[in-house]
Amino acid sequence: MTYRVVQWSTGNVGRHAIAGIAARPDLDLVGVWVSDPAKVGRDAGELAGLGRSLGVAASGDADALLALRPDCVVYTAMADDRIPEALGDLRRILRGGVNVVSSSPVFLQFPDGVVPDEVSGPVRTAAAEGGASLWVNGVDPGFANDWLPLVLTGVCERIDEVRCLEILDYSTYDNAKVLFEIMGFGGPLDEPPMLLQPGVLTLAWGSVVRQLAAGLDVELDEVRERHERLPAPETFTIASGTIEKGTAAALRFEVAGMRGGRPVCVLEHVTRLRPDLGPDWPRPAGQGCYRVEVTGEPNYTLDLRLLGSDGDHNTAGLKATAMRLVNAIPAVVQAPPGLLTGLDLPLVTGRGLVRP
Repeated sequence: MTYRVVQWSTGNVGRHAIAGIAARPDLDLVGVWVSDPAKVGRDAGELAGLGRSLGVAASGDADALLALRPDCVVYTAMADDRIPEALGDLRRILRGGVNVVSSSPVFLQFPDGVVPDEVSGPVRTAAAEGGASLWVNGVDPGFANDWLPLVLTGVCERIDEVRCLEILDYSTYDNAKVLFEIMGFGGPLDEPPMLLQPGVLTLAWGSVVRQLAAGLDVELDEVRERHERLPAPETFTIASGTIEKGTAAALRFEVAGMRGGRPVCVLEHVTRLRPDLGPDWPRPAGQGCYRVEVTGEPNYTLDLRLLGSDGDHNTAGLKATAMRLVNAIPAVVQAPPGLLTGLDLPLVTGRGLVRP
């Protein structure tokens, strides 16, 4: 069976999603939505940097694209600084009877206990009205801290703590809005950015620890968050701009699901803009990795090393986010209507992607 797909946005993740859709024989790209008028009319293959035409022109007309009656929309538009608008987009698509796989808003990965019903409820209602499904996922939040750790716990006798880490150098990640405005890199250490405002870390990654707990049949008492930042020892340049001496250049944070006064499900990020920063913080395997540590009987450490074909680990992370969504399209289309989580889907593999 072939599924008709519309790609929604062509940014850092969206262009990889286009490449992924084009790579799957069971997916047919029928439309591409763009917010930038300068991209309207350009071929999807060009926007994705494929070096070939896909015969699909980008459009800024959402109504026209939904009128195509696609089986699924791959929604990768940034939502961090436009959550109400993104939720509105998702409700509109679902109400129109179109399934969605989405990289945002991340709290919809597992909203129970993370956001109030007045936030997730209208999304569930729209899905029910349209008879469609929504699955929000990626690599983090997503595969690196849902299926990867849960599968590893399947070979345990006793579990004391499950810790999921992202350990990456973001210096090659070219997204000034995320790095500077949201994460606060290059800013004063005494001025908390949006990400570090009270409760925001839990809003963004609370879904991770809540879903892990649900997968392990553990009821959490509370979720705690903490963070620390380090300054740049001198001025230096990254892909997104300049980091002045003394401004934020490294960030470590933790969102911990607590049970009986101790952490049992933990999400931790260690983000550097130079490899020499935070020498006593966890170090990655290779250039960058996602790590799962299970403490119990026995103890396990599993490293998922990232490296794109261009030699950049951040490219691999973007590709992983895109392909987590694209490869799940058949399962999401076939699932019952509603707001799905990683615990609802069958095993999603790279079926059909092995070169002949």
